[in-house]
Amino acid sequence: MATEAKLRQLADRGCPVYYFYSSERYLVRQAVSAAVRILSADTDEETTVLDGAAPEIEQLIMAAGTISFFGTRRVVVLPELDPAAYGDKDLEELCSTLSSLENAVVVLGSVFELERSKLKTGKRAQKLIAECKKLGFVEELSKPKPYELKMMLIERAKAQDTTLPEGAAAALLERCGEDPFLLENEVDKLCALSGYQTVTAAMVAEMGTVSLEADVFEMIRMITAKNATGACKKLQTLLRLQQEPIAITGAMIGSYVDLYRVKLGASKRKSYAAVFKDFGYKGSDYRLKRSAETASHYTLGQLETCLQVLLDLDKSLKSQPVDVQTLLEAALCRLALAGSGR
Repeated sequence: MATEAKLRQLADRGCPVYYFYSSERYLVRQAVSAAVRILSADTDEETTVLDGAAPEIEQLIMAAGTISFFGTRRVVVLPELDPAAYGDKDLEELCSTLSSLENAVVVLGSVFELERSKLKTGKRAQKLIAECKKLGFVEELSKPKPYELKMMLIERAKAQDTTLPEGAAAALLERCGEDPFLLENEVDKLCALSGYQTVTAAMVAEMGTVSLEADVFEMIRMITAKNATGACKKLQTLLRLQQEPIAITGAMIGSYVDLYRVKLGASKRKSYAAVFKDFGYKGSDYRLKRSAETASHYTLGQLETCLQVLLDLDKSLKSQPVDVQTLLEAALCRLALAGSGR
């Protein structure tokens, strides 16, 4: 996302239109909020927010044409705009209104679907993007990469006079996933826990928000390391936290499917990034990168056996009146045995 300094520079130049779009709603919301905050910094006047996918053009014209009581340009926000929701005539009028602004600055935000790692923008969206580029500032917001997220977390801790080592930041990322809002909240919590000194990986493991996928993947890495006892202890923790056995099994199946796909890709001389694209994964390819590291300890045959173990477990959980912990622990032991020989 554009830095605060960049947005301030644009505001000082009198940029009339800002358009942010992405596949990630939180990124659009964050960028729109940052732009509005900077544009409204020198006035007590409230911004005019026109909610919805297709606000009426008359509302925009009225809001943009009203002269500000403070002698500044009004800030008009369309935070959830969907260009495809307009007809050709209305979209033309929207573009015309944006091109003739005198008393207002307009900030727009849109969320588009992601299809095979590319934003699915239609003709109307492309027309609006082109028009906004001519008039002002347009930015496509890409989801932060894991390294960028780690640096963001380290900087957030530093702003609170707290040290967050890169190893602890990586552990937090693995445990909580890649949602920046969740990660920022976790950093704030861990800074307080550390007494605003140094956050350790042990603190992350003890206090970090539980992510089922991360915990299951950690369990699988224990199995790969021939630590069935540790994997069973991890399983007991998940069950104590009232994670559903079916959900645990589903996460395990998803993880082993990832392992199988990247291993199969490697046998065809394809990288995890190529597998990510070929199978239509969304978001970051970090998950498959980690899977590729773990899959290197298995053969394809071993992974096929592991998938069969998980299929048997899924069937048993849904049909047999047996203690679920016993079924899950037995499956973990079978998985360890399946990966024990080369």
